[in-house]
Amino acid sequence: MAVSVTLPALGESVTEGTVTRWLKAEGERVEADEPLLEVSTDKVDTEIPAPASGVLSSIKVAEDETVEVGAELALIDDGSGAPAAEQAPAAEQAPAAEQAAPPAPAPEPQAEPSTEQPAPAPAPTAEAAAGGGSAQGTDVVLPALGESVTEGTVTRWLKSVGDTVEADEPLLEVSTDKVDTEIPAPASGTLLEIVVGEDETAEVGAKLAVIGEAGAAPAAAPAPAAPEAPAQPAPTPAPAATPVPAPAAPAPAPAAPAPQQAAPAPAPAPAPAPQAPAAPAAAPAAAQATDEGAYVTPLVRKLAAENGVDLSTVKGTGVGGRIRKQDVIAAAEAAKAPAPAPAPAPAAAAAPAAKKAPSLEASPLRGQTVKMPRIRKVIGDNMVKALHEQAQLSSVVEVDVTRLMKLRARAKDAFAAREGVKLSPMPFFVKAAAQALKAHAPINAKINEAEGTITYFDTENIGIAVDSEKGLMTPVIKNAGDLNLAGIAKATADLAGKVRAGKISPDELAGATFTISNTGSRGALFDTIIVPPGQVAILGIGATVKRPAVIETEEGTVIGVRDMTYLTLSYDHRLVDGADAARYLTAVKAILEAGEFEVELGL
Repeated sequence: MAVSVTLPALGESVTEGTVTRWLKAEGERVEADEPLLEVSTDKVDTEIPAPASGVLSSIKVAEDETVEVGAELALIDDGSGAPAAEQAPAAEQAPAAEQAAPPAPAPEPQAEPSTEQPAPAPAPTAEAAAGGGSAQGTDVVLPALGESVTEGTVTRWLKSVGDTVEADEPLLEVSTDKVDTEIPAPASGTLLEIVVGEDETAEVGAKLAVIGEAGAAPAAAPAPAAPEAPAQPAPTPAPAATPVPAPAAPAPAPAAPAPQQAAPAPAPAPAPAPQAPAAPAAAPAAAQATDEGAYVTPLVRKLAAENGVDLSTVKGTGVGGRIRKQDVIAAAEAAKAPAPAPAPAPAAAAAPAAKKAPSLEASPLRGQTVKMPRIRKVIGDNMVKALHEQAQLSSVVEVDVTRLMKLRARAKDAFAAREGVKLSPMPFFVKAAAQALKAHAPINAKINEAEGTITYFDTENIGIAVDSEKGLMTPVIKNAGDLNLAGIAKATADLAGKVRAGKISPDELAGATFTISNTGSRGALFDTIIVPPGQVAILGIGATVKRPAVIETEEGTVIGVRDMTYLTLSYDHRLVDGADAARYLTAVKAILEAGEFEVELGL
């Protein structure tokens, strides 16, 4: 029986969607709830899952075509495998049947030859990616990681062959030209086989590993099956000696060859359990080798310069060995203890002053002409519309957030343990902005062009600009003015996580009455940000940096090192005057500088 795939309702006010990419071709096997296609609307880009298991027999709407909600997109034949397979080629062509074959037979046919013929098994395992794998179980495949991403490189396996894994537990780290991310385990069980080794590149949909039943003792057998190749030289001496002359010699002394074979280890490492330690040994070596030339974010470089940390000596713990903010902080703290001993060395003190130029890699987009993504078109249209329809300008104030930063430093550990989320500076700014909006109605309003009226909102629905690999999105914290710091922190973390995971819904992106953009998180001092359509103001938060500042104390005026930041308010001058903007910014500044958050932080 044919099951219809229709365009579901994707949120309030969304009436149509454009098919941006089909993740399956006609004739391919699909599973229920498996991502089938990607759809773009004026609110969000999302994946449409398959409503049933079967064979994709017909695609009704091609890529780049737009249809209304409820329209039929495709048909899935959920009958038995034989009829479904017959219908697909009959409707299309023989190649379609060939494409349909790999997904289902992938785990089975390769398992059969491995049991019938032990001799061919070593050949594929000699090249990890080439051999499709012989273990039976749940395949771990490389998922779609964003629009236009067609392949990814395995940077690190978090589990070894034979390890027990839980469903949704991070299994490996993958790097693409868009994002570095972790791939979770699709099922619980034992990792039987690793098909794609570290530093190897695979296409989206490729099999990366196989997970078998939990606690299965024979799970270790598939891995050693590959190393039996050296044991087979007896039946086939000539072939064994030819392809693997090196391993035959070092076999008597495994300890010596292990380090020598660390370089080729990435390919065969997954199969042999005994060589598992060799793979980790190679991984750190590779990480150390790439630390100097690895891309480092401006924030990390700035932090390293402020703390006198030489990045070439820092070992990164991020994806692919990248250096993170935490690594720099740890290195700075570690250096504080030994610092007194090497103090007499003036050269060492002078070294941090000479900043190294960043090692930047050329962008893969240089010299290319590519199709403009739909989300960029939507963002562009909205920004141009806002600029053409509003009289926009910006006002800036400088804020001393030293007290606030000290409060955060004192409370962050207990806050994380109590609330389950990290305490970043962002919730403080959202709290102050929402609190000030209640007293400054013209900033939290909307101009109704057609009616010639103004709506002053009685709720503070604050949009948070989030940078994702697909582009800038602005999820909304509903009723932010009624939330405490913990509620704002949880809502911010939840919405940002959904955006970056591609799980955000259209309703969560709609309804903002005011927006905050934290461009300081990327190192910018301040921006002249654009007010979104349907709003009259947006607040920009600049980078927090240490600067000398004039301080009024009881003893008099002094100069001290303070944590300073800029706040920018862009606004529609048709409704908001410069004095209104200044009054609002001054109110936000006063709340932040007072830093009266002890009660909410439990201090």
